[in-house]
Amino acid sequence: MTTKTTSAPPAAGPRKGSRRRPPAPSSTKVGRPGFVWALPAAVFFALFAITPLIMVAVLSFMTWDGLSSPRFVGMDNWSRLMDDPVMVNSIWLTLLLTVLGVVIQTPLSIVLGVWAAGYQRNRAVLSVIYFIPLLLSATAVSVLWRALLDPNFGIPADATWLFGDGNLFGEQATAIGVLAFVSTWQFTPFHTLIYQGAARAIPNVLYQAAEIDGAGRYRQFFHITLPQLRNAMITSMILMIVGGLTTFETVLILTQGGPGTDTTISAYYMYDKAFKSFDYGTGSAIALVLVVAATIISLIVVRASGYDKMRSSMEGVS
Repeated sequence: MTTKTTSAPPAAGPRKGSRRRPPAPSSTKVGRPGFVWALPAAVFFALFAITPLIMVAVLSFMTWDGLSSPRFVGMDNWSRLMDDPVMVNSIWLTLLLTVLGVVIQTPLSIVLGVWAAGYQRNRAVLSVIYFIPLLLSATAVSVLWRALLDPNFGIPADATWLFGDGNLFGEQATAIGVLAFVSTWQFTPFHTLIYQGAARAIPNVLYQAAEIDGAGRYRQFFHITLPQLRNAMITSMILMIVGGLTTFETVLILTQGGPGTDTTISAYYMYDKAFKSFDYGTGSAIALVLVVAATIISLIVVRASGYDKMRSSMEGVS
């Protein structure tokens, strides 16, 4: 009788030429960094932003000339501001300049940003030249345009056929126009840079699909580019609003609130009260009004646009 034996199959092992995967770690956790990483920035923000803001809020209920001891006066500073026609007018002027900045700078920034994100000839050189105003301070820009628009020695003096008597700072309408123009000239490159980065992040496959469907450049711009720039547009508008509410150097150097009080915006009126009239209590109240107004308007824009519900698709970020 013949007995047939079968040998057991060899133990499974790595095949020849195969790569062995490294063992997976026992626990993998991807998430946000801990609070310790944000602690230095939080301390810096608390010392140089929160603490001064609290001091300004307290000072708004006091009277102080900068030399004597502060004296608590309750709501006197606030009641005087509510009855002050210059303050009421400054709020409307501030809102007007802010709206003009948003309305003028937004379309210009979008068009220039989308153009700068392309691959046109000499695009890099022209972009560098266009971004030069962004490198200058607001004071330098204001001094420059004050000299260029001087009614006696500037451009208006040589172009009376266009500027009339040449005194652009003598009437409220032209003075506000100059302020809006100078702000646009200086800050449009900054917002252009925001839109340029956002436009370059748009997937090129969207434009390729649109070309296959027969969409031209204009339809691609309005149906692909603009919707994809929505979040960048909201960010840019919030920065414009906050910047418009806190504009100061341009008014100080170009018009000094004149003629009369026709260009006295809230930030300049705060400077006039605190540092020229030595009424730091009223100046602090105006500053607090600007902070609250900028915060409320920014929150309204964020909530109305749905920007607060935006979620990142990056790994580990929710």
